[in-house]
Amino acid sequence: MRPGRAASGTVLAGLVAFGLLSAGCATGGTGTRDEGPAGSQPVAQITPQASPSGTAKATRRIDSVRLLKNDPKVGERVKEALEPCAGKTYPVDTSYGSLTGGPAADVVVNVMSCADSVGLGTYAYRAGEDGSYENVFTVEVPAVYGTIDRGDLVVTTQVYGEDDPMAYPSGSEVVTYRWADDRFTEHDRVHNDFSRGYTGAGDLSVPTEPEDPGGQPDPGRN
Repeated sequence: MRPGRAASGTVLAGLVAFGLLSAGCATGGTGTRDEGPAGSQPVAQITPQASPSGTAKATRRIDSVRLLKNDPKVGERVKEALEPCAGKTYPVDTSYGSLTGGPAADVVVNVMSCADSVGLGTYAYRAGEDGSYENVFTVEVPAVYGTIDRGDLVVTTQVYGEDDPMAYPSGSEVVTYRWADDRFTEHDRVHNDFSRGYTGAGDLSVPTEPEDPGGQPDPGRN
């Protein structure tokens, strides 16, 4: 799910099956998380584009779907979701930016469900000198989305209580990771509790006035 507290009413259908197989983020779930050093095997070869400014790092436009499908760190359930949603459009968002100080822009890829754009996995790739990309960060849990923010990797996950409908999480965890010593380490964590008054979690209907037992109009009402 893209960052934000409200999800569409149709989230329920797209996320329930995946959520049953993945633990929620709020209680230390069992989702895969890899914050260690990059693996030794490149997952793709990309032809670099020249930097127009001559000083900024080159941005290599990549085939994100191919990168994910060739990456052994991407889970099989996520790979199964890598099918076109409509026509040739895949449920993948790709961001380019500076995260690790490599020779070219790093890449953050988010995989979502087709029906509801609910996040299924977030991955960060570091560019190599030879044009290859290596997976240096993986998290696969329901309703996850990663972004690049001023050199940091920011990962947001929705938090669900035991009785929460999928459309209305109880809150969110926003974790900021920073690259140091060839790995991402947690730099900051923010937990948000969402107001239940706006989620339909309780009975917010306005009570109606009881009718007069005798069926006569109330003299105090016009």
